[in-house]
Amino acid sequence: MSIKIELYDKKTIDLPTGLFINNEFRPASDGSTLTTPNPATGEDLATISSATEKDVDDAVASARKAFDTVWGTNSSPGERALLLHKWADLIEEDIENLAQLESLDNGKPVWMARDVDIVDSIGCLRYYAGLADKIEGRTIEQQEGVKLAFTRPEPIGVCGQIIPWNYPIQMFAWKVSPALAAGNTIVMKPAEQTPLSALRLAELAVKAGFPPGVLNIVNGVGAITGNAIANHMDIDKVAFTGSTVTGRKIMASAASSNLKKVSLELGGKSPVVVFDSVDIDQTANWVCMAILFNHGQDCCAGSRLFVQDTIKDEFLKVLKRKIEEIQIGDPSDIKTFMGPLVSKVQHEKVLQYIKYGEEEGGKLLTGGLQQLSHLDAKFKNGFYVTPTVYTDCKKGMKIVDDEIFGPVLAVQSFTTEEEAVKLANDTAYGLGGGIFSQNASQCMRMVHAIKAGTVWCNQYMALSNSVPFGGVKQSGFGRELGIEGLKEYTQTKAVHWNYGEEIPWPIDGTTG
Repeated sequence: MSIKIELYDKKTIDLPTGLFINNEFRPASDGSTLTTPNPATGEDLATISSATEKDVDDAVASARKAFDTVWGTNSSPGERALLLHKWADLIEEDIENLAQLESLDNGKPVWMARDVDIVDSIGCLRYYAGLADKIEGRTIEQQEGVKLAFTRPEPIGVCGQIIPWNYPIQMFAWKVSPALAAGNTIVMKPAEQTPLSALRLAELAVKAGFPPGVLNIVNGVGAITGNAIANHMDIDKVAFTGSTVTGRKIMASAASSNLKKVSLELGGKSPVVVFDSVDIDQTANWVCMAILFNHGQDCCAGSRLFVQDTIKDEFLKVLKRKIEEIQIGDPSDIKTFMGPLVSKVQHEKVLQYIKYGEEEGGKLLTGGLQQLSHLDAKFKNGFYVTPTVYTDCKKGMKIVDDEIFGPVLAVQSFTTEEEAVKLANDTAYGLGGGIFSQNASQCMRMVHAIKAGTVWCNQYMALSNSVPFGGVKQSGFGRELGIEGLKEYTQTKAVHWNYGEEIPWPIDGTTG
């Protein structure tokens, strides 16, 4: 069960198209398939198997057997670390193929997939390989020479993981690395828009030596495959990255099934606050990065910009020039910063929001619904969008309130620091936020005031495998990365040990 995929460099790779269960690729039980397009051209890229509820049952059974027999507490931290390191080495060897495959399936530039997403993913596997033998409990004194208590962090069990389409390989690594390091087994559902890199990674996992059942990949659509994972009675935890709407459904399913543990990294509408003490040129670069990186398809994209009124006109003039210098086009071109959006559905959604911006009174600074006339003929049907900035925005406009997940920036101005805090926090989300100021005291005040899981000062989008990431409010709960990310995949067992005290029997009120 495989197809040949032609990469940008004209090389071809054989890619499995089945579900990956118990270290084997197999078709869906009812023969169901899904087709993923190349977003740069709009043409079909690959057709792969799409899991049914029965297929999810089979994957869970495989994961449960592996957890009970060869993984979990039956494997040593050293063994798990060694396999994670081997997997990382194989991914590194295959990095060019993976980067081109990711670009073809997702639309992001090849260099971005390779030098950012996959390099970070390799680092994530190695980071958690290094933590596998550092999962420690505590000894808690109770009564000297008589009683002792201690804690054991243990793996949770079978973990269902549902990842999004904006960073397919990176989100895969963020999920599987801590889960496997802690001793859990996995049933993973990649996004239906971008399933291909997960299949390649599964091949490499077998080559690395992971036992059958430890990692299972069930491609499929959310309404069937994702729903089966969220409602499954033998999945112990579900970890999800995606929209807040879907996150709510997963919580409800977890509660109505077996009360499985849940961690959610959801949507965002992150504020970027620019004070008048900044270096305008450098700050404009960061603002471009905040909204345009990954084509704006990022949960923590800096999609609401607040500029102090004393520098607003000058700042926006510089920002407009820099955004219009961005190269949009061929994902295989090293000079391209923005490729297409991931799908026709997402393309139409973003264009509709651009239209809303105009209808609701935004003042167009750059972009809009204009066509990208410079694109080569082969990209004319691709899902490209011009980066768009609206100024004079206000609360109540859809482009201010809603998560768009595209390169659309809503700009407002402010006068005082207190006003900036109020505007920045006036959202249901709380994933990220950016502060730009040369006043250190002001930066620290804003760090405390902004309600978000991550706050960047004089930079944006910087992440580290050693630093936790996650949201507050309707951006979810739980953390990925860092030691906190590992703890999301363990549960604490308390042990009370009596090694000296005898209990008199029967007990009554006269017993000493």
